[in-house]
Amino acid sequence: MRIDVLGGCGAWPEAGSACSGFLVEHEGFRLLLDAGYATFPRLLELIPAAALDAVLISHGHPDHCADLNPLLRARALADSPPPALPVFAPPAALDAVLALDRPGMLDPAIALQEFEPGQTLSIGPFEVRTRLLPHWLPNAGVRLEAGGTVLAYTGDSGPHPAVVELARGADLLIAEATYIEQVPNDSATYLTSAAQAAVQAAQADSGRLLLTHLSPGTDADQAAAVAGRAFPGRIDVARSGLRVTL
Repeated sequence: MRIDVLGGCGAWPEAGSACSGFLVEHEGFRLLLDAGYATFPRLLELIPAAALDAVLISHGHPDHCADLNPLLRARALADSPPPALPVFAPPAALDAVLALDRPGMLDPAIALQEFEPGQTLSIGPFEVRTRLLPHWLPNAGVRLEAGGTVLAYTGDSGPHPAVVELARGADLLIAEATYIEQVPNDSATYLTSAAQAAVQAAQADSGRLLLTHLSPGTDADQAAAVAGRAFPGRIDVARSGLRVTL
């Protein structure tokens, strides 16, 4: 399993980067996990729009799904449009993005399959377990398994036992870490710090930890250093262009 980080910024993209988006490939099947601001140009640096096989969106905040619009436009408006793209998302998560164009324009480009967080899905070679994790919008944490390799991803979530459950024994946990140590009180239920993400990764006995969704301007090295106090395995910070092979 190979993961290409398209972006790892929270809220909005920093200069030269992008928000949440990960291209996950196994046995030639290419799955886009979230499609936040500015991820589509990064995707095109790796593959043509028509080469993508499926998309999985964790929740409906635009820093996780806004670039689904240009992706679908590129497929719908191509000289030889590819088949409709399977897109998996929680109910109503993509209503705003799909309403950006005139009614019906993108219909041939998308095969939307809504799921309730908690369901198990089959997407290409991936068995996908999902869990509802606490956030301002319904957010699906996911556990992707293929060929004996496991990738867990929190989307955006406050600390929760279901995160540990999803990440149990995973080869890699991609964990939201908006803050370094302390999460403001008004967000403590819905967002996670690097320190908290590391504790959960250690509790889950995950093999590696990839911190993502850092607030713009956050010192990535400091976030990794703080996480290292609680998690003994390898720690990386999601940056556009990073490639992880499991």
